[in-house]
Parts: sequence; structure tokens; C-alpha cells
Amino acid sequence: MTAPAAGSPAQTAVVLAVSSNAEYSFSKPNRPSIRLLTGRGVEGDVHAGVTVKHRSRVARDPSQPNLRQVHLMHDELHTELRAEGFSVAAGQLGENITTTGLDVLGLPTGTRLHIGAEAVVEVTGLRNPCAQIDGFEDGLLSRLVGRDEDGNIVRRGGIMGVVLADGDVLPGDPIRVELPAGPHSPLQPV
Repeated sequence: MTAPAAGSPAQTAVVLAVSSNAEYSFSKPNRPSIRLLTGRGVEGDVHAGVTVKHRSRVARDPSQPNLRQVHLMHDELHTELRAEGFSVAAGQLGENITTTGLDVLGLPTGTRLHIGAEAVVEVTGLRNPCAQIDGFEDGLLSRLVGRDEDGNIVRRGGIMGVVLADGDVLPGDPIRVELPAGPHSPLQPV
């Protein structure tokens, strides 16, 4: 089963930018390409690995499986934030893959994203933005984590996934969405 891309029927989901960093830092520099490694994440990225690599999660339990191997964020969020006066661009909020034409936050858990010729990423959940975002630009956290009209927490900082199939990912690569068998489970923070 395949989901349509966000927007008009002619719009297709594509990779806008790819980013990685071998050192712990909030932002990740854009790259000409990245390589995804099955069960590990982005080759050479500080967050790649079978077990958790995010510092807060390592502190709690370093043996946890790494459900945050790849961070994806939609460029439509960047556009919205820029319209509100924030200075954000691809990779600056820590994502590995910046997409366009795909409602990443609307995907269910277990969705498989076929990216480029070979890579496959399975969506595990939502990124849970932390206070470091306000260190990047004051007030940004409140734009990425808020509450809906019913008081429920809404997280807009992108999604996380694990790599199911190796592959190189480049800007301009198409993204094909394969939904899991229903019923679908909404994304939860991982």
C-alpha cells in the first residue's frame, strides 16, 4: 500500500538535503550524499549504531536499541518557521534527511520509506525536541512542541527511523511511501 505525497497530485516526495556530523553538535552540515547502513543509521554520523547514541538516552540505559538511527524533517516546517522570523535551513535542527512534498508527521508507525535507488527506512516515531533547540534560536522550542485545542502535546520536530536496507541518499532522490498493514498506529515519541 502506498500513500500519496502531501500537496497537489502532481507533487512528489523528494529528498531536499542530506546532513551528517561525526561529532556531537546540534546542527549537522549538509553533504553531497549520505550512506545509510542497515541496522546502524547514517555512516559516519555520531548517532549511528545498534544501541542508543543520543546522550540523554545513553545516560538512562546505554543498552536500549537505537530507534533514532535516522532523523527526517520536512522542509515545509522550515518554510513555516522562516515566515515566523526564525533563521532555519536544512540540517540546522539536527536532521539527516530534509524532505519536501511529504507529510512526515502524518505517517503511521512502521511506514517504510524507500529513498533513492536502494535505501529503506522504517519510521519508528516522533522526535522529541529538547531545550537545546532554544540554544540554537530562542523561542524555537515553543514552535516545535505545543498543545492542540484539547490540551494534547503536539511535537513537530520531525520523525525518527531505523535503516532496513543500505543505500546512498542524495538531494533530489525520490521517496516512495509504503504504509504498514492497518490498523495504523499514530507516531509516538522515541
